[in-house]
Amino acid sequence: MPAADWYFDFLSPFSYLQLAQFDRLPPDLEVTYRPVLFAGLLAHWEHKGPAEIPAKRVQTYRWCHWYAARHGIPFRMPPAHPFNPLRPLRLAVAQGADPQLIRAVFDAIWAEGRDPSDDEEWRAMTGRLGIADADALIAAPQVKEALRRGTEEAAERGVFGIPTFVIGDEIFWGLDTTDLVLDYLNDPAFFAAGEYARISDLPIAQARRL
Repeated sequence: MPAADWYFDFLSPFSYLQLAQFDRLPPDLEVTYRPVLFAGLLAHWEHKGPAEIPAKRVQTYRWCHWYAARHGIPFRMPPAHPFNPLRPLRLAVAQGADPQLIRAVFDAIWAEGRDPSDDEEWRAMTGRLGIADADALIAAPQVKEALRRGTEEAAERGVFGIPTFVIGDEIFWGLDTTDLVLDYLNDPAFFAAGEYARISDLPIAQARRL
């Protein structure tokens, strides 16, 4: 079974919703959790996030609430969104991208509706995690650099959004590719031939002028 890198940002409800379904992944799949700054990816690829387009922002929140209810996933929006995700992202980096910590932070934000950019909520969250020196940990220059470099390396691999699975050279972006990931893991050769191979090199007929 191949290994997979999973790129995420705590800012993203889609990341939370996909993580909530990791029990569907093959048990022998080795997943490496890779925190990245979504805003950094947006800047690299020069495009907007869904929360930056007013009509899409509302649609996104409503869809996530519907999806969570349909799949039995606890879901509560934090008091404001987008929020600043730097503190929990740096904490994840400082703690070696520990899956249990990452799940706990996601649950606090998206199941309980807490705001990690609020000082009181942040102290409560890190206290429950048993991390007394969280602010000192995330202030370390090497932690900040690791998150920055991790985001740059994600972009270099072709990651443009989150959540994203990267398996070998294949990129699977978005919550809606979860089933695609499962099918790929079951039969990778199917995705390397026929129409799948043709559309991978499909030429551009017309480009929009910006």
